[in-house]
Amino acid sequence: MKIGISCYPTIGGSGAVATELGKALASRGHEVHFIVTDVPFRLGTFIEHVYIHEIDTATYPVLRTPPYDFSLAALMAKVVDDYELDVLHAHYALPFAVCAFLAKEMASRDVKVVTTLHGTDVTVLAQDSSLKQVMKLGIERSDAVTAVSRSLIEQTVELFQTEKPIECVYNFIDTDVFVPKVGQRVRRSLAKPGERVLLHISNFRPVKRICDVIDIFAQVRQSIEARLVLVGEGPDLSRARDRVHDLGLNPYVDFLGKQDEVAPLVAAADILLLPSEKESFGLVALEAMACGIPVIGSTAGGIPEVVVHGETGFLSEIGDTDSMAAHTLRLLEDKELYARIAKQARERAQKSFYIGDKVGEYEAIYRRVCGMV
Repeated sequence: MKIGISCYPTIGGSGAVATELGKALASRGHEVHFIVTDVPFRLGTFIEHVYIHEIDTATYPVLRTPPYDFSLAALMAKVVDDYELDVLHAHYALPFAVCAFLAKEMASRDVKVVTTLHGTDVTVLAQDSSLKQVMKLGIERSDAVTAVSRSLIEQTVELFQTEKPIECVYNFIDTDVFVPKVGQRVRRSLAKPGERVLLHISNFRPVKRICDVIDIFAQVRQSIEARLVLVGEGPDLSRARDRVHDLGLNPYVDFLGKQDEVAPLVAAADILLLPSEKESFGLVALEAMACGIPVIGSTAGGIPEVVVHGETGFLSEIGDTDSMAAHTLRLLEDKELYARIAKQARERAQKSFYIGDKVGEYEAIYRRVCGMV
């Protein structure tokens, strides 16, 4: 099949999943066209059967901002016609599903639109009443809609009051890339012998509760030698630095900024901290599990669909940093418990979120909407 994919190029679950999906589809012989505003961060090298089309937006004095969305829709339509695409797969309702709908109207051939909801488009953008109806249009005019967790499906139906069927296709992981012990060399550069490493990776938005991460670490450090590694950037980065300074933790906390290749960093940790207030899936939790790293997190959104409490990590109510710190210490002080949780985490990642299975689910959706079944 010939498949167009549009996604955000920046670091984050949606861009990572969309890019890995495209690469996996190409490895299966499909022709994949990324139609984007910028090259996705995980598409740095030549990949057979993968083509990249970037928009070139003109600027006009009468327009306050360049018309990126309209330019993207026009490029989608052109690629559909020039390369005879069968499917446009939009990752995010806004702008990609809406642009795909416009492209379908403009294209001279009947292309099908599949939209995947990743979370922020529903939990954040749809709170803006000026965007909500536009997003609903993109969702309801898609030929198929998927979401990355059952929790997100429930939120979408409730928020948009839509009867559009939404299928759950979980995010996935390449367990040949995220593997235990791949981070041994990185570990030696992060921590001294005997120090335990706690890790947090995010876009540092308020919903990630970065100060909770730091507070958990502060409690853990009172009992054992440990370091905190923070990966990512975002609006709460300055607040996090201030919190670390106020607690006198500067010598024990590393701010690494954005990192494209996170597998060695994840595998170098002992514990992943994910105390989010909102989390539609929690891809970083799955990455940690694949590396055999237990997850300490909250019960927000789709996290409980990924992390099984007491089996692959421990979950507490949002904001309950005392409980999260206690679970962390329990794992780090009980070698047998840690080994069991780590083993079960890896096994769950392999069994329930294997990339091959999830790509197969998307292929089945493509075939269905194109009338190939």
